[in-house]
Amino acid sequence: MTRPLAVGVRWCFALLWLLLAGAAAAQADPRSIDHTRTGFALTGAHTAARCESCHAGGVFKGTPRDCASCHVSGARLARGNVLKPQNHVPTQEACDSCHNTRSFSGARFSHANVQPGSCSSCHNGVMASGKPGGHPATTASCDSCHRSTAGWGGARMDHSSFTAATNCASCHNGSTATGKHAAHIPAASTGCASCHGTTGWTPSRWNHTQVAVTGQCASCHSGGFAPADGRHATHVPYQALSGVAITNCDTCHKAGFAAWAPARVHASISVSAQCATCHTGSYAPAVGKPNTAIHAGATVCESCHKSTASWASARVDHGTFTAATNCASCHNGSAATGKPAAHIPVGAASCQSCHNVSGWVPTKWNHTQTAVTGQCATCHSGAYPPANGRHATHIPYQTLSGVAITNCDSCHKAGFAAWAPARFHASVSVSTQCASCHSGSYAPAVGKPNNATHAGVTVCESCHKSTASWGAVSFAHSAANAVGTGSCDNCHNGSAATGKPAAHIPVTSGPTKCDSCHRSQTSFAASVTMNHSVVTTTSCKTCHNGAYVSQGNTGALAKPANHIPEATQLLNGAAMDCGACHKSTTSWGSMTMDHNGSQGGGAGWCKGCHQSGTSYLGSMEKKSLTHERKTPPAIDCSESGCHRPLGSKGSTYRNWD
Repeated sequence: MTRPLAVGVRWCFALLWLLLAGAAAAQADPRSIDHTRTGFALTGAHTAARCESCHAGGVFKGTPRDCASCHVSGARLARGNVLKPQNHVPTQEACDSCHNTRSFSGARFSHANVQPGSCSSCHNGVMASGKPGGHPATTASCDSCHRSTAGWGGARMDHSSFTAATNCASCHNGSTATGKHAAHIPAASTGCASCHGTTGWTPSRWNHTQVAVTGQCASCHSGGFAPADGRHATHVPYQALSGVAITNCDTCHKAGFAAWAPARVHASISVSAQCATCHTGSYAPAVGKPNTAIHAGATVCESCHKSTASWASARVDHGTFTAATNCASCHNGSAATGKPAAHIPVGAASCQSCHNVSGWVPTKWNHTQTAVTGQCATCHSGAYPPANGRHATHIPYQTLSGVAITNCDSCHKAGFAAWAPARFHASVSVSTQCASCHSGSYAPAVGKPNNATHAGVTVCESCHKSTASWGAVSFAHSAANAVGTGSCDNCHNGSAATGKPAAHIPVTSGPTKCDSCHRSQTSFAASVTMNHSVVTTTSCKTCHNGAYVSQGNTGALAKPANHIPEATQLLNGAAMDCGACHKSTTSWGSMTMDHNGSQGGGAGWCKGCHQSGTSYLGSMEKKSLTHERKTPPAIDCSESGCHRPLGSKGSTYRNWD
């Protein structure tokens, strides 16, 4: 019995201790308890809660720490606590995923795990805020447009499937969604998508070709419908041009609706007067008159400006101007074109002394107006165009020492009318130093040609003896190219100097030289001695046939017209060469007649040459056929029986005897 009694005593003491501790705890301030040591910190509304709200019946151990054990209807500790409402959004997440201990209101719901397209399962106006009454009519899921879970604002409507036929105004009516503003251009019933994109109102794609707007620009471009800009404040006052019909903007603005500029006023309408209505300087780009003396007091532009295309074609009416008019009052280089710095020095002479009122050029400058003889270089120095000076390739007359050339007109004798022809040699006496000008660098002073004859020649006047013509030349043959040196054809080849003519007698090629026959340096025809050793053949007839001539003479003489008819009267006559009878190449007179065995019978008749009455050259004896007998021989002298070869007198073909 002793042991149970001891146990009972111990339980009594324990119960007494708990009662005393509970009484002490009841009297203590719960806020003085460091609850964080229990692993559950008291925050927010929990700091003011009574302990028994969670520790029911004084039981501390096993007190739940999750929100739902206290804040869900039917839970063990739910009595007197704020409970999750029946219309709470459906979620399996813990309460503190969205709520905090300060207050259930202002919960921050995490949409991270919400399935796309399921927004309306909560946002139905009961569980969570839903689509307002003025929302655009749509069955699309909320997240099709609302991309943020932080708020409804910033929604981006997906217009990608919309077309020009879509009735945008069903939403964009100014209440459901942004509508057409009061200053919108009068686009009638044209659908919004015809001009505006689905990503924003601007920039719009207005295309003037979508509707017939020709002649209707001012319907929109009146200044009342931005951004369709209207006529600006400094627009030219075309309304003031009486008689000019301008019905709409595109009368002048021709850029095809792409831009206002360039506006072609004068190309579009005919305005021949009233220029100053627009050209006042106040209406750009209608340029006004400049602030110059020439324009001072001028009010009618078209008095001088005759073209609507350009001011530059202005023609001032100088009709009343005279030589006494002070042209320089305007033509001073600022008000109007003045005398250039390179103007010829005319002193104080009036412009009209030379220039006419219709233009500066051509001028009426007359060299006879002033005494300019011997003063050409005063103006013609190259510094005063158009008074041109000596050109770069002018002959260097300054280098001709001893020749006095004081001015241009020393050589240029055209009476101030022209530089050419300049008569240099006719004006000054120059007998030497030809090469100073005749170098080929100073046209028209011809230089020496590029050939062997002139190679190394530096003194023109060594051969050329006339200043009137190069043709009057006497070539000075040096000892190196004198007759007998065989060097003639180095130059006389038809290129450098006169060569062998086409009708020259045929000489051998190769070593044959001109001075083999020509023995003079002054003329080919002078002192010519024919050297038969250089001819190409021994047949005399090859050259002596009248076909070949030489420089200045008859060349290879042919037989005369009254030569004996050897070609017909002698056997083999046509085939015989001159050398058959003429045995010398120095003279025709040294000859021996070769009768070639002729003895009558047609071509061999003696009487053909020796009968009285023939007129052939030669010393042959001529007699009649009856000089010994009254009866002539039957045919020819050779058959008379007197003369050899058939007779007994004389020698055959040599003498009659």
